[in-house]
Amino acid sequence: MEIIHVTDKLAADTALLTLVVGEFDGVHKGHEVLLQTARNKTDQAHEKLAAVIFSRNENKLISDQDKLNRLKQYGVDRVYLFDSKTTEAFMLEQVASLNIKRVVIGEKQSANTKSLIDFCKQMNIDIIEISSVTENGKAISTSGIRKLIGEGFMEPVHVLLGRPFTLTGTVIHGEKVGRQLGFPTINLGGVDDFVQPKPGVYLGVAGIHEDDVITAYWHVLISAGYRPTVNGKGYLVEAHLLNFSGDLYGKTVSVSFLRYMRGEIKFTDLNALVQQMDQDKLDAQKLIGM
Repeated sequence: MEIIHVTDKLAADTALLTLVVGEFDGVHKGHEVLLQTARNKTDQAHEKLAAVIFSRNENKLISDQDKLNRLKQYGVDRVYLFDSKTTEAFMLEQVASLNIKRVVIGEKQSANTKSLIDFCKQMNIDIIEISSVTENGKAISTSGIRKLIGEGFMEPVHVLLGRPFTLTGTVIHGEKVGRQLGFPTINLGGVDDFVQPKPGVYLGVAGIHEDDVITAYWHVLISAGYRPTVNGKGYLVEAHLLNFSGDLYGKTVSVSFLRYMRGEIKFTDLNALVQQMDQDKLDAQKLIGM
């Protein structure tokens, strides 16, 4: 898949394109229908399927690399990446240099998308608008999924994304409080741009990467929040890998949220915290059949 970061004027291109347009944050079930429709409309012998994406810099549901990987799985041949702060005039100027046969869009559109569609209509380019995919009668949307994550409802998020909500980051050194309490944790760095799950304890799965491929999975207890008992500073995501021993510093790890187990509590002392962590571990083991 060809990836083009649009920062300068694009050279004229004669390749015939079907464009699918959007933010594609999460690449959720609604996006899947959009991409499948666009792929089906594309005559692969003569056309390329290209995605025009407006990047998001905060509250992400998915990493930029994971987004690109998933677009590739849906048969996208080329991606034009525009920064979220791209001016409307610059974006339209670049699109004008492309040889567009049709544009496939969803019915919910951002300001940038609407400008692009209006431009294509003026150029008599075919516009195919896809109705929103619904779940229980309600349109699936990235904003709706973000809201569910912020409220700790990870099971419906799994359904809407087609997979668990996952944070991928590098394991960094922390204050090692968990190790002192008998519950060593990994601290994920590089996840500040993602949507923040509701503070609390979650059951999840961690995937350990080796050369960009996950080669090992472990059940985990995830602590997301502000750690009031130990006077934590700022929001942090930590994970305790059940029955794991080893050093993961510097490794890339993906932590998937499966179930919200309880809210964040400010305990009277560390002994009370450890007792609750022991209970959390027992509860988690029952849920996964350990």
